[in-house]
Amino acid sequence: MSPSSPSRVPPPPPVHSPLGHLRAAGVFLVLALLLAGVIYPLVVTGIAQVINPSGANGSLLYYPNGTLAGSKLVAQNTDEPYLFWERPSATDYNTTNGTVTPPGPSDPMLAAWLNETLSYMRLYGNYTVNASLPFWFAAPSASDIDPDLTPEAVLVQVPRVSEHTNLSLGELTGLVNAHITEPVFPMIGVPYVNVLELDLALLPMIGR
Repeated sequence: MSPSSPSRVPPPPPVHSPLGHLRAAGVFLVLALLLAGVIYPLVVTGIAQVINPSGANGSLLYYPNGTLAGSKLVAQNTDEPYLFWERPSATDYNTTNGTVTPPGPSDPMLAAWLNETLSYMRLYGNYTVNASLPFWFAAPSASDIDPDLTPEAVLVQVPRVSEHTNLSLGELTGLVNAHITEPVFPMIGVPYVNVLELDLALLPMIGR
């Protein structure tokens, strides 16, 4: 080629058609759905089944006879006098009803909860006259299905449970203390007792 010859300009890249853009978007969408909606959940579920199968299956608890009692993550409406009771629930422990804002210290609803709880407790034992009632036992939790109570809110129920079972105050206090879970890190969180687990441990002791 001589110096005077014009240089050849490379042709521009082909312009993608709208159909080509739609095809590429469709392929990307399908791949994203497969990755995020199928592959990722299967991988995470498989890992959870190996590391923590109980938690992966819903943290289920069973009665002494082997029948399903429920999940340790969800409180139940237990009102038998010989069992420990959960926190009150504004939705009757029904997760399909949604949640409501828990009452604050000056909310009249809190006083109503307190009076109702005291009246129900007096029905099964006249020990609340000289006993302070912990806040956790009188007010619902933010989720309305919190299965945990502070040790104080469980221990205050020991006289009632003892009155309706063949167990002494010392035996029940020891049972409660054995089910206290301490926070993972000191000074972060509070000790708590899972009431459903406690009641399931109590049933064989009272022959039920």
